[in-house]
Amino acid sequence: MSRVTTATDQQQHLAGPLSAAVAQLCVRLQSQVTARTAAGFREVLRRLSAPLQVAVAGRIKSGKSTLVNALIGRRVAPTDVGECTRLVTRFQYGTVDRVEVIFNDGRKQVLPFDASGMIPNTLDLDFDQVSHIEAYLTNAVLRDLTVIDTPGLGSLDAASVARTEQLLGAAKPADATPDDEESSDDLDDTSRNAVAGAEAVLYVVTQGVRADDQQALAAFTAATASREAGPVNAIAVLNKADTIAPESVTGSDGDVWKAASLLAEKQALTLKPRVADVLPVIGLLAETAESGGFTQADADALKQLAQLDEVTWEMLLVSADMFTSWDCDVPSGTRLRLLEKLDLFGISQAVEAVRQEPELTAGALRRKLLDASGLAGVRARLDAVFRARADGIKAAAALASVTALAQASGDLGERQRVHDAIEVLLAKPEAHALRLLEALTLVTSGAVSMPDDLAEEVLRVGGSADVGEQLGMKGRPQQELVAYALERAGWWRSFASFGATPAQSRVAHVVHRAYFLIWQQLRGN
Repeated sequence: MSRVTTATDQQQHLAGPLSAAVAQLCVRLQSQVTARTAAGFREVLRRLSAPLQVAVAGRIKSGKSTLVNALIGRRVAPTDVGECTRLVTRFQYGTVDRVEVIFNDGRKQVLPFDASGMIPNTLDLDFDQVSHIEAYLTNAVLRDLTVIDTPGLGSLDAASVARTEQLLGAAKPADATPDDEESSDDLDDTSRNAVAGAEAVLYVVTQGVRADDQQALAAFTAATASREAGPVNAIAVLNKADTIAPESVTGSDGDVWKAASLLAEKQALTLKPRVADVLPVIGLLAETAESGGFTQADADALKQLAQLDEVTWEMLLVSADMFTSWDCDVPSGTRLRLLEKLDLFGISQAVEAVRQEPELTAGALRRKLLDASGLAGVRARLDAVFRARADGIKAAAALASVTALAQASGDLGERQRVHDAIEVLLAKPEAHALRLLEALTLVTSGAVSMPDDLAEEVLRVGGSADVGEQLGMKGRPQQELVAYALERAGWWRSFASFGATPAQSRVAHVVHRAYFLIWQQLRGN
């Protein structure tokens, strides 16, 4: 028997006022829709009160799981080829560390960690019956962020792709049949897909962005109701930045990190407007430095390497094979361990740091390696694009789900009631951020065609929460910001009335109001 969720039922942690407004809308509408749609609304409410869900996606062997470990700060996701790397794994906060295998029929089985504290790489189970893995960790990072590790695109088996699509809402359950019947309180496949999915995407690329990367990112079910990835809910990282040959990038001046930064800027232009930014990172270095993999023994070994004569040291850096096989005072096994943890770039950075400061402690050396990995920049961007805007991202995704659920019902009256309720919500000044996110999605997805310069402006205004960045005048005096915001508000109002198509006019009115609200905010300050 269905029941209506009350406001008390959903008074859990919400990302902010926009999420709360959408939650209240769902509560009010439950008595006005069918039991099946109401069940969907209850799932939307549950998702609204849960942490923001970020899917880490990319091609196979791009280093996704290594990056996941670095972001979580614990080496728990398997990184070697194995059964578990072909499964979707959700890392979320829990009061007790545990791993659960979720089967296609809904059954659960507790999975023990291996001797090193990681999720085992192999399963003594019927692999085809497994849907995904849920990992609960007592980790502060996961309190407001659920990280979803996905199998690599281009994986050798189609089942891995199917599992990813199923969990992210792009396909029917693997065990579904045309004859399956569900009770009125359960979600049908269409409704389930409307609600399922990650709300944001961290897309991992390596040196070359390929055509299938762009296609995959465009088609990736990045948010509920099959919302495509865009600058509101997607960023990309250029992983394995240390493998880039500086001589292959014009303007790098022989510097690896400068080469990686320049290449990332180029890739950002290629992937635009699907992602907000592309940032270079060295996932292996970040994982080792952040997850407790760097030890005092490693620091001591690096100090031994720093004492080698220059000729020997240069020979060691020729290649990975030379590093482990060339004769020197540091045992080959020790060098192999360092190579597995830091690779040649990390080792060379650490030795250079030790030579400059011989008294460096293991802790200080670890922090220098962490700085060299670029993880801080990725985290800062995650905070700016995802965490700081989690309320808007989750609310927009929830509204998309509510709309999709109403569409799936086939009841024209129900569809109209839901549409009217959403319009009332969006008409409120405090909900304008949702209008702006909607306009941005329309433009970046190509649903509304705009001239390149205006599309770029919509992207800028809607793609940041920082006023200076929204105006493209970061760091300029406030009086200039005030004047510019008012000027652009007037321009977009005129464009909406006289130069725009009906679809463009809808977007233009939203951008006009965005500038006007920025002007009011700046005047108030």
